[in-house]
Amino acid sequence: MTRNQECSTAVPQGYEAFLREVKERMSEAQVRAARAVGSELVRLYWRLGKEILKRQESQGWGSQVIERLALDLRAAFPGTQGLSSRNLRSMRDLAREFPDSPIWQQLLPNCPWGHVLVVMNQVKDPEARRWYLERLIQRGWSRNVLSLQIESRLFEREGHAITNFESVLSKQQSDLTREILRDPYAFEFLGLGDAADERAVETALVERMRRFLLELGQGFAFVGSQVHLDVGGESFYLDLLFYHLKLRCYVVVELKSGAFKPEHAGKLNFYLAVVDDRMRHASDQPSIGLILCRERNRVVAEYALRVATNPIGVSQYALTRSLPKELSCSLPPTEALEAQLAGGSCDAD
Repeated sequence: MTRNQECSTAVPQGYEAFLREVKERMSEAQVRAARAVGSELVRLYWRLGKEILKRQESQGWGSQVIERLALDLRAAFPGTQGLSSRNLRSMRDLAREFPDSPIWQQLLPNCPWGHVLVVMNQVKDPEARRWYLERLIQRGWSRNVLSLQIESRLFEREGHAITNFESVLSKQQSDLTREILRDPYAFEFLGLGDAADERAVETALVERMRRFLLELGQGFAFVGSQVHLDVGGESFYLDLLFYHLKLRCYVVVELKSGAFKPEHAGKLNFYLAVVDDRMRHASDQPSIGLILCRERNRVVAEYALRVATNPIGVSQYALTRSLPKELSCSLPPTEALEAQLAGGSCDAD
């Protein structure tokens, strides 16, 4: 017996009435979808999945019924996408994974179906699911960007840098600023080895600025690398300088190839004072500093930042994925194009 013959005869009790109901819902939803395609489609898929799930659990419908339903729906709605047996199973899984709950009511209808599947299949923790759904709505991530953020475990990294923001910024500014920093940063996309120094990391990051900006997060605009400061006749150089469009402030990033040292915070505090004095516009918020280092002692970093008068954060980075489990989402890259920066100027640690 062929699959089509098997599907044409394997009709359980209640199936015909169910098929008519589904057809009516599909027709009604197609009209509404002209006004709100994504939202109505996800609502329809969730409800259809719930009905399939309920019948499988209460009436023992097997997988062959989904095959039959897919054939009949495609015959009734020729040319309509999303009616494969695989997609029907995804609808059923959606109803199982997201039962009636605030997540379903508030978030899922505002997300494209393909994005919903990415979150459902790649994220299992309910809190993390909510977080990724909220962020993709807020930030307009494409499906590929969403997958990249999940793979890099952004949920576990965003807002976890060591900072002194609470003591030097207002409560509102501190909360907003903390959100833009991560710990650690995932920079393994540079393809550099663990032996790379900060000059090589900087060069590779600049060469791959588009990917670097994605890892930094929304709102960062690149200003320059090795930005020269003349202070009292002496030359100093900022490793990387950004402007954050949402926070309306400069962000100075310093790269350190070794462990964090208290003097790193002192030097960056000095740089921020100069940037605020010479670059900051009257309407800008105070400039922010970020020290990216290969490793850091939390206690040492907290003490060092306690005496800093400007807002500074400290985060780790890694050049490869060969990290302890808790750091498997790494940070910045370094090595590859070191020769190109050999002629550049960098002040020492």
